[in-house]
Amino acid sequence: MNRFRISPLQGFALVVALLVGMPVVSVLVNLLAGGTGDTWRHLAATVLPEYVANTLWLCLGVGVGVVVVGVVTAWLTAMHDFPGRRVFEWALLLPLAVPAYVLAYVYTDFLQFVGPLQTALREGFGWQKGDYWFPDVRSLGGAITMFVFVLYPYVYMIARTAFMERASGMLEAARTLGVGPWASFFRVSLPLARPAVAAGAALALMETLADYGTVSYFAVQTFTTGIYRAWFSLGDRVAAAQLAAMLLGFVVLLLAFEQMSRGRARFHNTTGRNRPLPGRRLRGWRGAGAFVACLLPLAVGFLLPALLLLRLAIQEGDAQFGERFVLLARNSFVLAGITAACAVLVALLLAYAARLSKNVFTRGLNRMVGLGYAVPGSVIAVGVLIPVTRLDNWLAAAWQGAFGSNPGLLLTGGIAALVYAYLVRFLAVALQTVSASLGKITPSMDDAAKSLGCAQGETLRRVHLPLLRGSLLTAGLLVFVDVMKELPATLVMRPFNFDTLATQTYTLASDERLAEASTAALTIVAVGLVPLIALSRQIARARR
Repeated sequence: MNRFRISPLQGFALVVALLVGMPVVSVLVNLLAGGTGDTWRHLAATVLPEYVANTLWLCLGVGVGVVVVGVVTAWLTAMHDFPGRRVFEWALLLPLAVPAYVLAYVYTDFLQFVGPLQTALREGFGWQKGDYWFPDVRSLGGAITMFVFVLYPYVYMIARTAFMERASGMLEAARTLGVGPWASFFRVSLPLARPAVAAGAALALMETLADYGTVSYFAVQTFTTGIYRAWFSLGDRVAAAQLAAMLLGFVVLLLAFEQMSRGRARFHNTTGRNRPLPGRRLRGWRGAGAFVACLLPLAVGFLLPALLLLRLAIQEGDAQFGERFVLLARNSFVLAGITAACAVLVALLLAYAARLSKNVFTRGLNRMVGLGYAVPGSVIAVGVLIPVTRLDNWLAAAWQGAFGSNPGLLLTGGIAALVYAYLVRFLAVALQTVSASLGKITPSMDDAAKSLGCAQGETLRRVHLPLLRGSLLTAGLLVFVDVMKELPATLVMRPFNFDTLATQTYTLASDERLAEASTAALTIVAVGLVPLIALSRQIARARR
């Protein structure tokens, strides 16, 4: 019986795993218990086929786009030397600081009929309306483009590491056998990097499925927009849960497809010769081509949007800048700060529990917690609101019965339920960061502390915490930035008359008040740059 005893830390990990899994269970329970009402039959007969088709095309387009852009830029910066490479190897990460919905608003203002680009074309060539054709950015193709140039860094970052670390000895052997650069790329490097490329593409596609602001603004009907419509416009939580379950099914199929596509293939490096290869020098038109290939995604995904936001903020300005902006910033920073602090604390305890127990049970619980990041924010919002609202109503009734007064909605009426939804969504980010750093601390330190009479809690406080200080700060910063950018869950779960920088940006842009949205959007981008700058410094140090 002793082997079935659960330590306090394991019990804590079990409770956290149950809380993280509750939104998904809530969605599935309501899906089965609610039946098929008139709302669902109406959706199935009218817009559901469009939701499925648009979601499939969106995933296909984004998947191909991020793989092409991410792999090409990763291969060029990792295995070649050309003008600007040292800047590109860290600058290509910068588009991650720009939320896709901000990119959508910026390019809509820039590319629309009365925008700067078309106005300059008409003035320069003397054209009138109807004299020329211009692509409509507010379309499915426009949405795919926005996602590709914002999310390709997921593939770039992971694939570049794989190219630099894997099988340099194999590449040398391929060169001695007369295999050219392109052939060695397709026959050696790319197959070995396939798991890394697939992992980056899966992250990008999960972010695409979770997005609401971009597809809503471009009027591309997907499951995320359908969930929001069913909940708020139609007032049917069962229909919202059914759509959320279908969206969750897309995520599950996405993860399962990548695993099944590997079959029994293995991607091990069988040589110990892993010293970095000298970059192949590209000169002339080849060097210029590599420079342009790296500059294009950086310019489209970060440089041009940042300049356009600055132009809007400086030339046209934000009429609400001032006290209103300070309130929005305070709301965003409070939510992000509370969530980041809670996420770091919970992640530290979970990682430490896995370190102490070293059994399948605790590792399995941590993996369950990590799955929360794969669940779109809209699904989490629906899954949290349904049970928490019932709990809120029960607490209010019990309070009124005991004290004779109605306290209102204690959880959903404030930010508690919203912070809970954020934790479900982003706890995996903190847990992965803390676990990786904790795993680098040699177990002999634990043994030495134990031999000196230190208990587990004291060992964590006096030995591990000083060594983990930088990683804990990084984990908190990553969660902070993710919460600042999160839109779907915030739109669904925010208390009445409670706005953040993200919701303000979405609301103003939806009303075509793009200049007023520029200040809030620029703030979100600036905050997102902080962890990327830190990551860029690490890349620069590693290069030396």
